[in-house]
Amino acid sequence: MKKMTLIVLCGFVVFSGCKPKTNEKPKTEPKDTVAVFDVKVDRFADIQILRYELPGLDKLSTKQKELVYYLSQAALCGRDITYAQNYRHNIQIRGVLEEIYQNYKGDTSSVDWKNFVVYLKRFWVSNGIHHHYSEKKLTPDFNEAYFKELISGSANAQWPLLKGESTEQLWTKLIPIIFDPKVDAKAVVKDKGVDKIATSANNFYGKGITEKEVEKFYSKMKIGTGDSAVSFGLNSRLVKEKGKLVEKVYKVDGLYGKAIEQIIVWLKKAEGVAENEDQKKYLELLIKYYETGDLKVWDDCNIQWVKATAGDIDFINGFIEVYGDPLGYRGSYESVVQINDFDASEKMKVMAENAQWFEDHSPIMRAHKRDTVKGISYKVVNVAMESGDAAPSTPVGINLPNANWIRSGHGSKSVSLGNIVGSYNAASSGNVTDEFYHGKDVIERLKKHGKASGKLHTAMHEVIGHASGKINPGVGTDHETLKNYSSTLEEARADLVALYYAIDPKLVELGLMENLDVGMSEYDAYIANGLFLQLRRLDLGENLEEDHMRNRHLIASWVYEKGRINNVIEKKSVKGKTFFVVNDYAKLRILFGELLREIQRIKSEGDFQSAETLVETYGVKVDPVLHAEVLERFKHLNLAPYSGFVQPILTPVFEGEVFKDLKVTYESNFANQMLLYSRNYGFLPVGE
Repeated sequence: MKKMTLIVLCGFVVFSGCKPKTNEKPKTEPKDTVAVFDVKVDRFADIQILRYELPGLDKLSTKQKELVYYLSQAALCGRDITYAQNYRHNIQIRGVLEEIYQNYKGDTSSVDWKNFVVYLKRFWVSNGIHHHYSEKKLTPDFNEAYFKELISGSANAQWPLLKGESTEQLWTKLIPIIFDPKVDAKAVVKDKGVDKIATSANNFYGKGITEKEVEKFYSKMKIGTGDSAVSFGLNSRLVKEKGKLVEKVYKVDGLYGKAIEQIIVWLKKAEGVAENEDQKKYLELLIKYYETGDLKVWDDCNIQWVKATAGDIDFINGFIEVYGDPLGYRGSYESVVQINDFDASEKMKVMAENAQWFEDHSPIMRAHKRDTVKGISYKVVNVAMESGDAAPSTPVGINLPNANWIRSGHGSKSVSLGNIVGSYNAASSGNVTDEFYHGKDVIERLKKHGKASGKLHTAMHEVIGHASGKINPGVGTDHETLKNYSSTLEEARADLVALYYAIDPKLVELGLMENLDVGMSEYDAYIANGLFLQLRRLDLGENLEEDHMRNRHLIASWVYEKGRINNVIEKKSVKGKTFFVVNDYAKLRILFGELLREIQRIKSEGDFQSAETLVETYGVKVDPVLHAEVLERFKHLNLAPYSGFVQPILTPVFEGEVFKDLKVTYESNFANQMLLYSRNYGFLPVGE
């Protein structure tokens, strides 16, 4: 229920517990930390690599710093799991690419070598061979012949072989995977009318399994909507053995057990320095969950996590978001370690404290409203470490847990990742505003209020958006009823709640925004992005696949069409350039409310047919003329549509075995950090 994507890169120093696999050093030695903090680290292909500062560490006690360190180590120990979940050959391919990078003795000044390095960096950002956003397989800008030259020129490489596999068999297997665009072309396929399991290349399902088989398998389980609504399939791979479907559960003595064992080592250390009893209980339950794989324990763990709000440090760690599974069952490994932003969080409490007012005044049907909005916690935090599905590409906001019955009965937590947002803002450019928005007043308003409106939208999306509405009794969970459209519509609902209230005077009354110009700037930005700007992330001719992109396009396209009779949004052509101009903000708000009401009805009633019609009609297809235009206009701006991050280097200071302090420095080399992580946290064998 969270992703607004960013990327950060950072180095990391490892001490006792997670031992390096080799003593080899990176091909390029780390650069000295720069004196002036610059968020920009690297730029290649369609990606910029940024980094983020970690304020607030100096305000923590020694015990709290120790907790941050242990949780950060636990996070990184699960990194391999994400690679394995994304694609069955990713860990082996990563090993091959990194061995070439560190051992190739040929010409490293050639264009082909530079293209190889770019491919490797793109692989790292995506945690595998499929693009982290489009899900399409990455295409190397070097050919098979050069790849063979790289192999032969890396005489000292230790190739990652499966048991009994020869190097010849390795190349026979991997070369078509890397170079043939038809082999495992997409990690996640959500197209209508195709078998989404059979055609998706992710590693959540074994070979030979069909979509109908998956649906039949889980239909026999009583998912329900009450306290028995266990998230079946969340922490397992579904495979076929002797003709029968079997779940391979992620746990200590199960699938991904070698990495999970290391996660537990650090979680147990963290348990010993927990800030309070609620946090300690959460850690105890999380350890038990990893040991047993029991999803009922995971539910208990989430309930306890919601209760643990008193400390200055929090974290998520587990198999959480289901975007990587086209049917929305299986969770990707993810961890975020965060420190409270002591200055910013106080103001944002106001929104959480008024969540019931927003629910009561929502345009959704009375029957679909929550009578009591429980336990919403909202904080602005600063990220200390991210791993798995949250890195190098990171969200800017998080709202969890995902289970609706826990959210309704026990509450939820929402956070805005303040230092991540800060890095994005520091790296942003005003060129996009000047190029893609029409009218002096609109441009000036966006430049003045755009950052504030974006932050406010994220906060409302997470706090009152995901917390809004309820499912009718007996209907079942979203992924059971709405299937491959569930994530798109959940994100659309949360966005629409934020948009509906963005120009409500209540926000000014509560001190959440300066004036209504802030909300109006969000309307301008959202419409332009949903209809036009976000298309820069697609190759010409592609449809929208990613849930957040579908969500934004669905909303903007729907209100544009429904408002055409009143010219609410006008499509203008000025000197051959297209602009989408909001003419009536009040009527646009009414349209947002109408769409919110319908999407909540679809979710509450589990109306799959309406979900399919809405998403397929408004959220998937791209106007090829507009698409070509936006690509051409962005080409002249020379801006990267995606970002990734390096992490801070967290170095513990010990006196003997006693923890004394935690020092933070900042990595300035993306490749060095990725190689360091592979050496120190590469716990899974190839092929798992």
